Amino acid sequence: MLNIERLKTLPPKKLSKQLSFFLVSLMLIMASFLILIKPSLAETYKVLMGTDDKRLKFVPETVIIKSGDTVKWINNLNTPCNVVFDNPEVPQEIAEELSHKELVFAIGDTYESTFSDDIPSGEYTYSCQPNRGANMVGKIVVQ
Repeated sequence: MLNIERLKTLPPKKLSKQLSFFLVSLMLIMASFLILIKPSLAETYKVLMGTDDKRLKFVPETVIIKSGDTVKWINNLNTPCNVVFDNPEVPQEIAEELSHKELVFAIGDTYESTFSDDIPSGEYTYSCQPNRGANMVGKIVVQ
């Protein structure tokens, strides 16, 4: 803590060193805070698995995001759902990282995938495997 009374008794050269140390420390603290706050600038986008009137669709069907953003899928149906990136255009390792092959059954169950900086920009289509025949397909566009 900075002791003002003590600073008044210091010779000017020592005061300058003390003040410089304090200012450098303050700048380092502020810089580390700014570095830590960057991840919080990322957004989370919500996608419903099923419409409010119980149709087998993702809502919205297309989501446009930036690297670092997260997509959160929320089950809105009483039928089993999942999220699988199985389009041949999606590299296998990325598809595995983003997919959630286990089924959710209850309304309100969720999955989340963060589209990290190592995922290239582009379009990533996905589907709900049990409901793919009903054309339950969505798309994430990473800018």
